[in-house]
Amino acid sequence: MNKVNYQKILDNIIANLEKTNTVPTLLLHVCCAPCSSYCLEYLSQYFKITVFFYNPNISEKEEYIHRLNEEKRFISEMNFKYPVTVIEGEYSPLEYFSAVKGLENEPEGGERCKKCFALRLEKSARIAWEMGFDYFTTTLTISPLKNASLLNEIGEYFAKLYSVKWLSSDFKKKEGYKRSIVLSAEHNLYRQNYCGCVFSKRQATENQNNIS
Repeated sequence: MNKVNYQKILDNIIANLEKTNTVPTLLLHVCCAPCSSYCLEYLSQYFKITVFFYNPNISEKEEYIHRLNEEKRFISEMNFKYPVTVIEGEYSPLEYFSAVKGLENEPEGGERCKKCFALRLEKSARIAWEMGFDYFTTTLTISPLKNASLLNEIGEYFAKLYSVKWLSSDFKKKEGYKRSIVLSAEHNLYRQNYCGCVFSKRQATENQNNIS
């Protein structure tokens, strides 16, 4: 079975936009400022972007607010070809815990993460449909630790469910992840050492203790 090249699909979409001189609207689900840095720099050349910060998986309110504020700061410091705005999703950790109930002891990257991706991408698809966006996608595919194929499959599923276009991506391609590290350093962005949930935070702490 051939592996889907999601970056090539995105390249083709962008090439068609340039050919037709079209600038569509994009709802971009964002998990944090570092991950969004390259995605916004790249996509804002071709789309009018609205950032959707919806992450009920983040375990502490202070952490959530810190990541949200860093996202807003980064956007304010960048000069984009097309304007980038922000929509704040509801911070509802109970929604996350309800979605992953029974999967608390699953390893990172397993079924619990799949449920978390689905929770955030379904909400993104619904907002994109309600507000009439041309496309929606997520910054999550930039992480070397995230399964880009799984994320695209989930995104495509909800795109069909809500009749809105999913923008395929694998943002770690084209040195995207490396570029995000450079941009994070240039803007002194807060880079957390865990995804966001209490389970990933626990795993990060355990890993650090093992190193120590």
